[in-house]
Amino acid sequence: MTDQPPASKPEGAIKTAVRTIKVPEDRDGQRLDNFLLGQLKGAPRSLVYKLVRSGQVRINGGRAKADRKLEVGDEVRIPPVSLSDPEDKAPPPVGFLQRLEAAIVFEDARLLVLNKPTGVASHGGSGISHGAIETLRALRPTMNLELVHRLDRDTSGLLIVAKKRSALTELQALMREEGGTGIRKRYLTLLVGRMPDGTMTVDAPLHVGLRQGGERHVQVNAIGKESVSHFNVLERRSGHSYCEVRIETGRTHQIRVHAQHIGHPVAGDDKYGDEAVNRRLREQAGLKRLFLHAASLEFALDGGKAPYLLSAPLADDLAAALDRLA
Repeated sequence: MTDQPPASKPEGAIKTAVRTIKVPEDRDGQRLDNFLLGQLKGAPRSLVYKLVRSGQVRINGGRAKADRKLEVGDEVRIPPVSLSDPEDKAPPPVGFLQRLEAAIVFEDARLLVLNKPTGVASHGGSGISHGAIETLRALRPTMNLELVHRLDRDTSGLLIVAKKRSALTELQALMREEGGTGIRKRYLTLLVGRMPDGTMTVDAPLHVGLRQGGERHVQVNAIGKESVSHFNVLERRSGHSYCEVRIETGRTHQIRVHAQHIGHPVAGDDKYGDEAVNRRLREQAGLKRLFLHAASLEFALDGGKAPYLLSAPLADDLAAALDRLA
C-alpha cells in the first residue's frame, strides 16, 4: 500500500497563521462574528460561524458565541484558515458598480446611504459573490465601510452604511431602543385585499426556522422574538391596499410575515404571499416582484444633536404597477 500524497492547497489560496489579536478601542462593542469577518478578509460567513461553533476561536482563553460583544483589551485567538487570495477574486462587474454608484442617495463624513435596488443582496454569501456592501467597498476602497442593518434581497430602499466605527456603534445602539424610537423606519407596501381603514397594529412574536436545504422561514410563534408593526392604509387600488408601515422592531421578514398573519400578504411575495393573486397582478399591473420599499429613516447622532431624515422615492417599477391599478 502506498502513501497518498497530501491534498494540495487550492490554487490561489492563502493559509493564515494562528493569531491572537487584542481588541482596539475602535472595535469596542463589536460582535465577534463581524470582528472576525474584518480580520479574515474574503472568508464566507458560514466559515466564521463554523470556527466559532467548533471552539477554535477563543476570547481571553474561553469559548464564545458569534454574537458576543467584544470589549477593549479582549484577546481574540483566530485559528489558521485557508482563504482565497483577494487578488484572485473577480471584482464586481463595471455595470453593477455604476448601478450602485448611481443609487447612492446621501453621503457625508460618517454615513453612506444607498437606495438599494431590488434583487441586490445586502451582503455576499450563499452563492452571491457581490452584495451591496462588497460593491460599495470596491467603489470606496480606502474607506472602512460597515453595514448598519440589512434589507431583504427583494426589498428595495434605504440601506445605511457606516464610514466610521463611532457612527456604527451609535446607530446600532439607536436600533436597540424600545419602541423603534431610536431610528424611525417607514416602508411602503401594497397588501392584498381590503385592509380596514386607519392604523392596524400587529404585535406578534416571530420565530426564524430553517427548512430543508437551509432556507430561512419565519412564522408567528410564541417562542419567537417580540415584533411590532403598524400598518396604515394610504389608498385603495383595484381592491388592494397601498399602505405605509412603521416598525418598532427589525426582525427577519417582519413586515411580510405580519402581513400574511393578518390575512393581507404583501403583493408579489413569492415566499409568504398568495400565488394566484401574484399571478393576476403580474398580468394586470406588470408587478414582477415583492412590493416592499424602505422609504424613509429618521434618527439623530451625537446624542440627538445631529438629526438625519433620509428618504428614497418609490422604485419606478413599483410606481408603474401602482399606476396601472388606479
